[in-house]
Amino acid sequence: MKGNVYFRRYWQLYALLVLPLIYFIVFKYGPMWGVQIAFKDFNFFQGITGSEWIGFDAFREVFRMDDFYRTLRNTIVLNLLDLLVSFPAPLILAILLYEMKVVWFKKLSQTILYIPHFISWVIIGGIVYQVFGTQSGMINNVLTSLGFQAFPFLTDKNDWVITYLLTGVWQSAGWGTILYLAALTGINRELFEAAEVDGAGRMKRIWHITIPGMKTTIATLLIINLGNMITIGFDRPYVIGNVAVRDYSDVLSTFVYRIGMESGQYTLATVVGLFQAVVGLIFVLGANYASKKLTDESIL
Repeated sequence: MKGNVYFRRYWQLYALLVLPLIYFIVFKYGPMWGVQIAFKDFNFFQGITGSEWIGFDAFREVFRMDDFYRTLRNTIVLNLLDLLVSFPAPLILAILLYEMKVVWFKKLSQTILYIPHFISWVIIGGIVYQVFGTQSGMINNVLTSLGFQAFPFLTDKNDWVITYLLTGVWQSAGWGTILYLAALTGINRELFEAAEVDGAGRMKRIWHITIPGMKTTIATLLIINLGNMITIGFDRPYVIGNVAVRDYSDVLSTFVYRIGMESGQYTLATVVGLFQAVVGLIFVLGANYASKKLTDESIL
């Protein structure tokens, strides 16, 4: 009875959920129908329902491919390095911005840090090649004009990985600070004032009040990042990568693109996508369980 009264009183709130629910049903749950392509010898003209069932034959074929294990290795390594480099960056930036006292400089810094998030990776890729290109990059043009040798930012495998990671930090760190700043605003200012009265310096206040106050946010974002360990965005490795560093830049998303869009092997591409989804779910559940046991913080 109480539920019906509450629904009649606040029906507008439920009405606002209609469009998001439709979006998820159409664009998230609807495409799950196509997952069965992984178990069929998909024929474009016969469609999903008309194609022949082949069971797990496509899975066995994918797991025998050397390119699959190479791209799987690259995906895990790049995501792990990204986690080590990119995950702490927004946390550190958020703390620095929160500690700033000059309001106009704080707002200016936030604006400058947020802008890269709104730039397309295609444009960022063009910027990267204009700045770090071996033959025509701005930095190497300056080095060669001074008599130094050009630095292989994008053609040497190890240097490419560093460029890839730093570009990712530049693009995402500023936007990531928003979540941490939101968490910081929820910390009681009286805690900082009491700690300052007790003689605690700035670093001690950050260590004992600021960081513990963001513990839930940190744990949640860490679980999400660990869940994405087996998946990786297509744009970044595709636009920054090149033939010279393909052994490092070729990841599962570019592998799916090659065998699906370029080669027309939709069944194999679906198998890889399903593999990423299942392993990603296992990673999320495992990270959530570990976080619950170690820090008593979880998302489930």
